[in-house]
Amino acid sequence: QVQLVESGGGLVQAGGSLRLSCAPSGRTFSSYAMGWFRQAPGKEREFVATISWSGGSTLYADSVKGRFTISRDNAKNTVYLQMNSLKPEDTAVYYCAAASIPGTYDYDYWGQGTQVTVSS
Repeated sequence: QVQLVESGGGLVQAGGSLRLSCAPSGRTFSSYAMGWFRQAPGKEREFVATISWSGGSTLYADSVKGRFTISRDNAKNTVYLQMNSLKPEDTAVYYCAAASIPGTYDYDYWGQGTQVTVSS
């Protein structure tokens, strides 16, 4: 059974940093795109960042560009989201996602989410 397990969330003051990790189990995702999404209370889930299988291509939502960095270590089968200069509006549950078809960004696998809370 495939599981994506996020970690690294928590409470941080505005301007602070956090690093999220996503470690899949049940299969390796080194050949598949992976991404991060988030959902704030009362809002729909939104795209945050994505990274290609090799790490050579990344894409960010405008709201996090320049502050967040997505990366991956295929040897460890892990993807990261480094979040700097955090703002209260970044408060959300952050979800890791993985594609099931090489070369696509169709996310079929999702984690349970990790809470990030940014205080003002």
